[in-house]
Amino acid sequence: MITLTENAVAAVKAALSRADEPAEGFRIMVEAGGCAGLKYLMGLESVSREGDAIMETDGFKVFVDANSQPHLAGMTVDFVTDLESSGFVFDNPNARDKCACGKSFG
Repeated sequence: MITLTENAVAAVKAALSRADEPAEGFRIMVEAGGCAGLKYLMGLESVSREGDAIMETDGFKVFVDANSQPHLAGMTVDFVTDLESSGFVFDNPNARDKCACGKSFG
């Protein structure tokens, strides 16, 4: 469903190792908002929720809720670091439009 690059895997593992509360992985979801209509949300997660798709990769889980699954199918998540900023980058084949910041799509 979702592919994580080596850089994204390393970033998630680093976040998991620094977390105040133990977590099994992270959740990625879509909700209404952002300048293009839909926005990505990510955060550490300890347990699955009803309807979640669960992927296991490199020792942690990726949780995707049922409503977000159609929007995220086939997406690749990367983590980039450059002079101006660093963060997750989403290459989503389901996005018709995306905003300049890359965190919102339509």
